[in-house]
Amino acid sequence: MRVWSRYFRAYTKQIVVYFLFCAIFLLTFALYDLPLAAVLYPAAICTVLGLVILILNFISFAARHKELLALYSEVTVTVKRLPHAKSLLEEDYQQIILSLFQEKVDLENRMQSRYTDLIEYYTVWAHQIKTPIASMRLSLQEEDSPFSRELTEELQSIEQYVDMVLCYLRLDSSSTDYLIRKCDLDAILRQAVRKFASQFIRRRIKLVYEPTGFSVLTDEKWLLFVLEQLLSNAIKYTKSGGTVSITMDEPGILCISDTGIGIAPEDLPRIFDKGYTGYNGRGDKKASGIGLYLCRWICGNLRHRITARSALGRGTVICLDLNRTELERE
Repeated sequence: MRVWSRYFRAYTKQIVVYFLFCAIFLLTFALYDLPLAAVLYPAAICTVLGLVILILNFISFAARHKELLALYSEVTVTVKRLPHAKSLLEEDYQQIILSLFQEKVDLENRMQSRYTDLIEYYTVWAHQIKTPIASMRLSLQEEDSPFSRELTEELQSIEQYVDMVLCYLRLDSSSTDYLIRKCDLDAILRQAVRKFASQFIRRRIKLVYEPTGFSVLTDEKWLLFVLEQLLSNAIKYTKSGGTVSITMDEPGILCISDTGIGIAPEDLPRIFDKGYTGYNGRGDKKASGIGLYLCRWICGNLRHRITARSALGRGTVICLDLNRTELERE
């Protein structure tokens, strides 16, 4: 019905002009006192023929409309299937479409080239900066003092930020390597805890952890990244003398909780948003709002679900639902 209305709207001017001409003939014959049948019969015949032509033309119009609708879904890929132009104006419109499409393709190619160059540069930078980090770590290991241990932790933070950069660069990359297999969750957790052992000791934060005995279908490297981010946040926002716990509340539900400063209720729904730091982030100028965003992205790719609950002054609990087995093993 909509096609009919759009079609007749397009030909309204021609129809009105036709009936206006018929009225002029009728008025002229009436003024000269001529038989009106001499006008009515030809007008009726022309009206019938006009309706037939309109119907045939509508069938062609509807077919072209359907063809263009089918092409609409492919216009981002190609415009080679544009229907043959039947008038000069249609040719002009098609030339405009082809010109705009080519400009769009050229712009996408330029942007993709710039994006590729940017990714390659930062990937090289992230790998190159690991060399001086490793050298500084070796130098600090030669001296055992409170100052050197503090510098080692700061160096560890730098290394973590570099890993975040690499992870961020790989998010939209087609080369992101996910190796899905059965992994020992405790082995992954021990790696993450071992990385932050010095911080637990120096900050006098108690760690509560009991082996889970759970096997998870996941990618070990990327799940380790998520766990390191969650432990880093738990340590960062927990004061000296507090507690960080790693527990399996239910089969497959891993929870990392702390007794830190907590998250404001208005901030809780948005802590996984990109760049969102909330009240705590405004107090901690080092917060980037990227860590939890990366965790949610990675968990989505791994078919794990990440959730959070918190109360101001009472701590935060981040839970990972690892009961996701839809992924194929490799």
